[in-house]
Amino acid sequence: MELEERIPNNVNLSSDKRLQRALEHWQPRYLDWWRDMGPEGFQTHHQIYLRTAVSADAKGWAQFDYVKLPDYRWGIFLAEPTPDRTIGFGDLYGQPVWQEVPGEHRNALRRLIVTQGDTEPASVEQQRQLGQICPSLYDLRNLFQVNVEEGRHLWAMVYLLHSHFGRDGREEAEGLLDRRSGNQDRPRILGAFNEPITNWLDFFMFTMFTDRDGKYQLLALAESGFDPLSRTTRFMLTEEAHHMFVGETGVNRVVERAAQLMCEQKGLAEDVRARGGIDLPTVQRYLNFWFAVSLDLFGGEISSNAAAYFASGLKGRDHEERQKDHLALEGFYPMDVVEQGALARKEVPLRTALNEVLRDGYIEDCQRGVDRWNKTLEKYGLSDRLSLPHKRFNRRIGIYSGQAFDPEGRPVSPEEWARRRDDWLPSRADGEYIQSLMAKPVVGAGQMANWLAPPARGINDQPIAFEYVRAEA
Repeated sequence: MELEERIPNNVNLSSDKRLQRALEHWQPRYLDWWRDMGPEGFQTHHQIYLRTAVSADAKGWAQFDYVKLPDYRWGIFLAEPTPDRTIGFGDLYGQPVWQEVPGEHRNALRRLIVTQGDTEPASVEQQRQLGQICPSLYDLRNLFQVNVEEGRHLWAMVYLLHSHFGRDGREEAEGLLDRRSGNQDRPRILGAFNEPITNWLDFFMFTMFTDRDGKYQLLALAESGFDPLSRTTRFMLTEEAHHMFVGETGVNRVVERAAQLMCEQKGLAEDVRARGGIDLPTVQRYLNFWFAVSLDLFGGEISSNAAAYFASGLKGRDHEERQKDHLALEGFYPMDVVEQGALARKEVPLRTALNEVLRDGYIEDCQRGVDRWNKTLEKYGLSDRLSLPHKRFNRRIGIYSGQAFDPEGRPVSPEEWARRRDDWLPSRADGEYIQSLMAKPVVGAGQMANWLAPPARGINDQPIAFEYVRAEA
């Protein structure tokens, strides 16, 4: 198979011998990692109906066909360049963007790229067992689509490391395959990517909330003055939308099924378990957990690193063109900080509050998703509602870490936190119940697990009963 067939790309890989040699060394290790840590039980005997990007244009970025997972063509794509693009924020506002890494920003850019790159294989590792307990072929196919595209996003970051960071970049690319999600000795860099995902409610919450954090990180990196990073992340965003679709619609289908079961018996939310569904209080507890964990991924509320990245033109705000002040030197951002055990409103200099600016945009985006779930409950005539917990709830990073707050953001004593912990977050009993619902996979075409409503439509105009995953005899 020709190089372009094996590795579709728009980075002139066929003429870049140095990059070819680097990738030819890295690719076998990547495939070993994929077979060891990718979807377990689906590497050899299954054909999956997947979307593959073979070019960056409208016709080529979404080609659908059956493929075995190890044969998936992980490509390297950058969005089309913007002519005469200039840096859109910070101290270098208006200056031409860089095509090569500036020496003074080499370490910071490498750190940003490695941190982003580390999340991609981590999520594949977290989800590797889920195929064994899939609720339908439609969902199984979506899981694998997310997995292969996270793998492609890893390729995107490895391309940047190999192309622009020399030996250091090659060593970092190797390290991305050496760390393991949840491993005590070699954990992934960010906390949420070391959390176990053992069931599909976790998976839907992860793709709703944690992948949405990924969207905001990519939007901020898409503003970067380092143009190859900007163009790489802009193309990644086209694929990330599907991952969030899987999460938001997945939770919505859980909520809809709970609503159906409640209406059938004219009962309470708690009665849903008796009918084999996932009750709304349990959905709320999983929502609380994954939303809080994902908030931590934005980093500390007051951050000198964020200020330095912004000042240097390395990482901006999402949709910087919508901002009025691209220098962010004069402004302040209101923030509740903990002083002597109490909350006090402070005006924080804007540049040091940029993590919080990005986080608050993310929260508004998440709220829109929760509103859509509540519309489903409204459609069934139910008064129950889901809600996002306050951003101070259950934080492990930043100014609220180590403090006890209830889901409304009110300070509570450590004793009350311990007493009510299982009211607010998934308990062991919750986990055991959810796992009991998913003891066996549902693999008949068009069949759906009892705890999940069917999707509104199939993938790529195919029917819901389409054979999205084929097992070979």
